[in-house]
Amino acid sequence: ELDGFFIHLDADCLDDAIMPAVDFRVPGGLSWDELSAALRIILASGKAVGIEVTIYNPRLDEDGSAGRGLADVVAAALGTAAPV
Repeated sequence: ELDGFFIHLDADCLDDAIMPAVDFRVPGGLSWDELSAALRIILASGKAVGIEVTIYNPRLDEDGSAGRGLADVVAAALGTAAPV
């Protein structure tokens, strides 16, 4: 049994249609809904001790919408996280 775990989220796991702001784009990656569902399941365990979001490149996000989408999904998931 784990005492806890750390979440490392690379933005390039998202589909390139919704996340163009990465250096290595992935066709067929996760949708916003899939990422949201995964984070909710992971965080519901109450054992996550931290999270980092990496690979997002703001220079490649011309209108900021990809970054806003990513921030919104992560914030919403954290808002539903089980209390520690």
